[in-house]
Amino acid sequence: MRIGTDPSTDPANYTFTHRLRVRFSETDAMGIVHHSRYLPYLEEARVEYLRAIGHPYHEIRETGIDMAVLEAHVRYRQPLRFDDVVDVHVAMGEITRATFQMTYLLTVDGSIKSSAVTAHGALTHDGRPTRLPDWFRGFATGAHAT
Repeated sequence: MRIGTDPSTDPANYTFTHRLRVRFSETDAMGIVHHSRYLPYLEEARVEYLRAIGHPYHEIRETGIDMAVLEAHVRYRQPLRFDDVVDVHVAMGEITRATFQMTYLLTVDGSIKSSAVTAHGALTHDGRPTRLPDWFRGFATGAHAT
């Protein structure tokens, strides 16, 4: 799968927001968040998004499906800093039978800090590709917008 979704820079275009605070341990000597810490922020927001729509990730896994990250792209616009309160805006992107993309916009006090896209594939627990659940594919028609 190739990331084909360009994340919006308008927070109003996102269906969910998760708030987090930058911890000191996530920063370098200048108090700036290390680039490697952005992916855990995206994962935390993605997991909370699934919980908010009534499909916690642990319940998805119990049905025999994992959702592996296939690709990730982060565009760093302005640095996040220690103690920033970050709003991670999340929206569903492109969906196929077995893959999906999610878009993210990270803001602090309304100022855009970064944008990102992750691409995921549905897999069985033994690593074989599988179809996404029907409820999930309903996002393609806008049935689950919140």
